[in-house]
Amino acid sequence: MTSLADIRSTFLNYFEKQGHQIVASSPLVPRNDPTLMFTNSGMVQFKNCFTGVETRDYQRATTAQKCVRAGGKHNDLDNVGYTARHHTFFEMLGNFSFGDYFKSEAIPFAWELVTKEFGVDPKRLLTTVYHTDDEAFEIWKKVGVPEDRIIRIDTSDNFWQMGPTGPCGPCTEIFYDHGDHIWGGPPGSPEEDGDRFIEIWNVVFMQNEQFEDGSMRALDMQSIDTGMGLERIAALLQGSHDNYQTDLFKALIEASAHATNTDPFGDQNVHHRVISDHLRSTSFLIAEGVLPSNEGRGYVLRRIMRRAMRHAHLLGAKDPVMHKLVPALVQQMGAAYPELGQGQRLIEETLLNEEVRFKQTLERGLKLLDDELSDLPDGDALPGAAAFKLYDTYGFPLDLTQDALREKGRTVDTDGFDAAMAEQKAKARAAWSGIGEAADSAIWFDLAEQDGTTDFLGYDTLNAEGQIVGLVAGGELVDSADADVQIVLNQTPFYAEAGGQVGDAGILRTETGVAEITDTKKVAGVYIHFAKVTEGTITKGQGATLEVGVDRRSAIQANHSATHLLNEALREVLGDHIAQRGSLNAPDRLRFDFSHTKALTSEEIAQVERDVNAIIRQNTTVETRIMTPDDARALGAQALFGEKYGDEVRVVSMGRQDGSGKGLSGDTYSLELCGGTHVKQLGEIGAFVALGDSASSAGVRRIEALTGQAALDYLREQDKQLTEAAAVLKAPASELAARVKALMDERKALSNEVAQLRREVAMGGGAKEAAPTEVINGVAFQAQVLQGVTGKDLPALIDEMKAQMESGAVLLIADAGGKAAVAVGVTKDMTDRVSAVDILRAVTPELGGKGGGGRPDMAQGGGASAENAEAAISAAKSVLEGLK
Repeated sequence: MTSLADIRSTFLNYFEKQGHQIVASSPLVPRNDPTLMFTNSGMVQFKNCFTGVETRDYQRATTAQKCVRAGGKHNDLDNVGYTARHHTFFEMLGNFSFGDYFKSEAIPFAWELVTKEFGVDPKRLLTTVYHTDDEAFEIWKKVGVPEDRIIRIDTSDNFWQMGPTGPCGPCTEIFYDHGDHIWGGPPGSPEEDGDRFIEIWNVVFMQNEQFEDGSMRALDMQSIDTGMGLERIAALLQGSHDNYQTDLFKALIEASAHATNTDPFGDQNVHHRVISDHLRSTSFLIAEGVLPSNEGRGYVLRRIMRRAMRHAHLLGAKDPVMHKLVPALVQQMGAAYPELGQGQRLIEETLLNEEVRFKQTLERGLKLLDDELSDLPDGDALPGAAAFKLYDTYGFPLDLTQDALREKGRTVDTDGFDAAMAEQKAKARAAWSGIGEAADSAIWFDLAEQDGTTDFLGYDTLNAEGQIVGLVAGGELVDSADADVQIVLNQTPFYAEAGGQVGDAGILRTETGVAEITDTKKVAGVYIHFAKVTEGTITKGQGATLEVGVDRRSAIQANHSATHLLNEALREVLGDHIAQRGSLNAPDRLRFDFSHTKALTSEEIAQVERDVNAIIRQNTTVETRIMTPDDARALGAQALFGEKYGDEVRVVSMGRQDGSGKGLSGDTYSLELCGGTHVKQLGEIGAFVALGDSASSAGVRRIEALTGQAALDYLREQDKQLTEAAAVLKAPASELAARVKALMDERKALSNEVAQLRREVAMGGGAKEAAPTEVINGVAFQAQVLQGVTGKDLPALIDEMKAQMESGAVLLIADAGGKAAVAVGVTKDMTDRVSAVDILRAVTPELGGKGGGGRPDMAQGGGASAENAEAAISAAKSVLEGLK
C-alpha cells in the first residue's frame, strides 16, 4: 500500500527531477496576504511571484503546503466528519512556474505523474477544460485522452481569479471515476455533486490580467499554479473514495478509539473522524504559536478544539482525551513536519488545559440546550437568543450548537444569533484584519525591483553614507520633501524593526537638508526610514550621511542580548517546553513572552535573575556565525518557528555553559538564530533586573525586565525607599519587615481598643449618663445623639441597647465629621407593629438625607448634618404615636 508519506515524497521528487525547487511549506499564518486568516492553498506564499512584484532565484517550484480552512470565506468546518473529503487541515501538493513553462509542459507533467508515477488507470480518468481553451483541449488529446473524456466547462468552475482584478486564467482538471456502483455524474452534468467522479488535480493557467472596467489582456509573464489534495489522491491510490480510509486517518482514528475505549467504526465513526481531523489542525496551529482565545485566529482555534472535545464527550469520555492523541500524530507526521515534535509538550498542555476548562461547562451548556428544546414544538429552530446565550455564557460557538442540533434534526435561527453577535464578530474581525504586509507594499516591491534591496551596515558601524533612492509622502513616490517623509537608501546602518527589536532612530544629512529619523521598518528587503525634515529639503538621488543614535542603540541591543540569556534561563529553570512567543527590545526596557501555563513563583523569578546575571558576569564575547539554517539547527540553535529564514542565517552565541570552552565550540549557554544587533561583550549589559511576570494570553506568560543603567536606577530607587522607611521607623534595614509587622499588629490592637472605648462612651460610659427611656403609644423608646463615633460603630451599639431592654425601639444619631449617620433598631417582638425601616425613612429627611434601608429589626441611613437631631427624634416619635 502507498502511504501518504510515500505519495508526498513521490510528488516532490518527480517535480524536482523536472527542474523544480522543493520549497518548504510556508506558515499557516500568512505573511504576505492581510485578507487571509490562514494559508488555504499552495500558491499563497508565491502570490507576489505571480504578480511580478517579487522575484526569486528559481522559476520552478514544488511544495507540500499545510493548509487550514476553518474561518473566513474558506470555511469547511461544518462539513467535517459528515463527508468523505472535507477537512479543516489538509496538505496541498503543487507545482508552480513563474513565467517559465506553460500549458504544453504543465499538462504532460500532470498526466505522467498521475498515470506513470502513481500508476492510475488512464481509462478511469477524464479531464475538463474551459470551454474556449482550445489549446488545452488539443494538448490533452495529444497526451492520449480521448475526446469524449475531455469536457468543456463554460462556468467559473474552470476559470480562476485571484480577485475582482489582477491575474486570472482558465483551469483544467483531472477527475477520477470511482465506478458506476457510486451515485453521481461527470462534471457539468446534473448529477455532478455525487461521489462517483472526484476531482484530484487542478491546473490554473495564469495567462490574463483582469481590469476594473471588465477588460482583460494577456500577461507578459504567463505562469502555472496547480493543486492536488494529498488526502484525496491518497484515498484513490489506497483503493477508496473516502479520505478517512487512508493510512494516516486510520491510525488517528484507532488512537481516538483506544483513548475513548470505543469501536473505531460503525455508528461512532463520525465522532472519530471529527476528532482525528481536528487533532491535526489544532496541533499544527498551536505548534506555530496560535493559542486559543476569544478573538481572531485564537477564537477559530478554540472553536475547532471544542468541537472535537464535544465529540469525545459524545463517545462517553469522562476525562480529557485530545492531548493523549498527540503522540500518534507526531508519529505519523513528525518526520515531514518537525515542528510537531518540537512543540509536542506545548500542544499537549494546551489541549489538556482547554479540555479541562471546557468539560466544566459542557454538561451545563448541553442541559441548557435540552431545556430550550423541550419548550419548542417539534421541528422549530432554536431561537437565536438561546444560541447566543450558549456562546456567551458557556463558550459554545454557533457551529458547535448547530452540530449538536444536527443530530436532533434541528436548526438555529441564525439571523437572531447574528444580531446578538454583531459586536463580537466586529471585534474578532478587527483582531486579524490588516495582519500581514503593509497596504502600500507594492511601492516597496517596486523600489526593490528597480534599485535592489537595502544593504544593512549596522552590525559593524553606527555611521555610514548612503544614496537616497526613494522618497514616499502621503503614500506616493515624490522627488523631494521638506516635511514628514519615508526615506529609502541603497545602504544604511539603521536597524529595521524585526524580531522584537525596535527600529533605530538618528539623523540623516544631505547637502541641502537635515532629517530626524524617528523609526525604521522593513518591507521586501527595503529599509524604510520614517523621518521629519527639520532643515531645508532632501531630494531623491542625493548622497546622505547617516548617524544612528548611539545611546539608544546601545540600550536596545543590551536588552536584546539579555532576552537571549533570559530565554535560556527560563528553559533551565522551568523546562524545555519554554518557547518564545514574542518580545520587545526597546531602549528603556525589555519584554519577553513565552509558552508556559502558570505564573512563576518568586523563587523561580529570583533563580532566573541569578542565572542571567551570572552569565553577564562572565563577560564573554558574543559570537556570530553565518551558516545555513540546517547547519544552525544541527548545532542546536533555537529558531522562532514561523519566522522566515533565508539561505543563510546569523547564529548568535552567548556565554559559557560551564567554566571551560567558549562560544560555538559546544559549551555555549545560549545559541539562537537571530538577525538583530547585540552587545560585543556580555558585560556591556551591566545588570539584569526582572520586574515580575504576568499573563500575556492563554498559555503565555510575560516577563518585563531592565538592564544597564535603567536596572541600576531601579535598584537605587528601591534602596532609597528602603533607607527612608528604615529611618522613619528608627530600625536597621535588615529588621524593617519585622518592625513593620509589629507596628501593624500594634495598630490593629489599638484600633480595636479605640473602637471599644468609643462604644463605651457612646453607651454612657464614664461620666456620661445613658439615654432616658420614653414610652410612646406602648412602645419603649430610646433616642440619643452621639459624638466621636462613626456609622460603622452604630450597629454594634444598637444591638447592645436592644439587649438591655425587654421590648422597644432605639434611635441613634452620630455626628460623623459634619455629616450625620443614623441607625434604628426594633426588638423582635415589636417588628409586627413597627419596622426599623419605616422609622428610618421618617428620620433621615430631617437630617438632609434620602432614606436608607435595612431589615425590620435594623436599618441604617445618613444625612447631610446632625444639626436637626431633635427634629429627627420627634419624627421618630411621630411614627410610634401613629401606631395602632
